[in-house]
Amino acid sequence: MPTPPPTGPLVTRDGIAAQLGQLGAEAGETLLVHSSLSSLGWVNGGAVAVVQGLLDVLGPSGTLVVPTQTGGHSDPAVWANPPVPEEWWDRIRATMPPYDPLITPSLRVGVVPETVRTWPGALRSAHPQTSFAALGPRAREITDGHAPDCRLGEHSPLARLERLGARVLLLGAGYDSCTAFHLAEYRIPAPRVRVGRPAPGGGWETVTEVSISSDRFDELGHDFERDRPVVRGTVGAADVRLFPVADAVAYAQRWLPLHRPREEDFHHPLA
Repeated sequence: MPTPPPTGPLVTRDGIAAQLGQLGAEAGETLLVHSSLSSLGWVNGGAVAVVQGLLDVLGPSGTLVVPTQTGGHSDPAVWANPPVPEEWWDRIRATMPPYDPLITPSLRVGVVPETVRTWPGALRSAHPQTSFAALGPRAREITDGHAPDCRLGEHSPLARLERLGARVLLLGAGYDSCTAFHLAEYRIPAPRVRVGRPAPGGGWETVTEVSISSDRFDELGHDFERDRPVVRGTVGAADVRLFPVADAVAYAQRWLPLHRPREEDFHHPLA
């Protein structure tokens, strides 16, 4: 049986840049992009065309940032999707390759971030579980110094993006993927958890971290969009949202203590 033709729309590099420009994306700015390639339609050139379109609209003075998280670098005891047999845990901990920003692939963040990560000139932060990759003149300023015991807090690229006046671009992605909200978790009373992972020099290590969770981020995003200025539109078939990192963090700092009490916190999948 022949494969049916795509339903479209046809999306191209120049169309992506033009539509983002019409929504207000500006040359020279810094964008933290969360994306879903499949939501756009039939993209001529796939993820490469998406990255090229983003770089086109930002221009040589702009900086593109994406999450390149590596949730597999975590304790197998907390894996749930899928779990592994308990009798494997010790062997997995003993043999898991340590994080290497140059070669460790991102996981569950989509093909666009992985394309940015491997792009010529891309820089990547050093955290073994919650790294970010960046392209552009501010890439080093954003990615350097990501503390090994600060997944998404004050010593992570998120705090730098906030200070630099960066904006978040949700390109076919929902608010449940908005990492900027996590920075707020570091600024409100939050429990600490023990986080296991492969040590940089080999072996296994455990660090104490703030407990982070995406639980109810979709509700948080709905209220944020209702109460704060958020640019809304489409690129191809994808819904798009554009807003300042600082606005999202400040709103989440007020929202989370009211709507997600501490006892309802769940460990983030990276824990």
